[in-house]
Amino acid sequence: MSFLRITMLLGTLTGILLVIGFLLGGPVGTTLALLLAIIINFISYWFSDRIVLRMYGAKPLDDKGMDEMVAKLAHEAKVPKPRLYVVQSDVPNAFATGRNPQRSAVAVTTGIMKLDKDEMEGVIAHEISHIKNRDILISAMAAAIGGAIAYIAQIGYWASMSGDRRDKGGGLSLLLIVIFAPMAALLIRLAISRSEEYHADRTAALITKNPGGLASALRKISSHVSEHPMKHGSTATSHMWIVNPFRGDWFTGMFSTHPPIEKRIERLEEMHM
Repeated sequence: MSFLRITMLLGTLTGILLVIGFLLGGPVGTTLALLLAIIINFISYWFSDRIVLRMYGAKPLDDKGMDEMVAKLAHEAKVPKPRLYVVQSDVPNAFATGRNPQRSAVAVTTGIMKLDKDEMEGVIAHEISHIKNRDILISAMAAAIGGAIAYIAQIGYWASMSGDRRDKGGGLSLLLIVIFAPMAALLIRLAISRSEEYHADRTAALITKNPGGLASALRKISSHVSEHPMKHGSTATSHMWIVNPFRGDWFTGMFSTHPPIEKRIERLEEMHM
């Protein structure tokens, strides 16, 4: 995990909040925004994984077969066995989170249980690969920070629409808050490199020695998501899932942290074990 990337992530959040604070309240607003940024930075670093798990109502999964599979794949990857959680959703998907390999977790949806054994192993191995490659901290932090900025932008919207703000340059403030802040959140999510997904796919294939299992799983998950996207949850967490579970359009596609599914499948099918 790059210390520089984490520093830039936290620095960007602080800068965005200071701008919003100044637009809404001048010097006093800037001071309050700075205090808020310090609090959010602290919470997102230490508790971002818990925030994301609670966001989706994830509960510990008590399933002997899944537990044995996770233990086996973690052993192959030479990382501690992550905690296993389940999210109630018919949309097949999974994500990994945690501050480090020693405090990691893998969450799967109830819908993903319909995959066959090879496909499920591919998915779990992909998430364990993120843990092994130490992608999970900045991924969870980006989710927490992106959600916070989106929420603060909503507050800014209603504040700008009330009182005298509409008559005192509130239009410009509204434009900057409602457009700039969410776009900045998307740019923060781009701190999650697309290359990390390719790397996790490749690492998973090496762990399972079966790239076809993950390729098949990606094909099924993508097909289901395109027809039945997830309706609950925050798009600020879309980069955490093995496949973006939310409905996409041309604009959000430009900011996607996931490489095209076709490219991921193609690379996996080119691997020979």
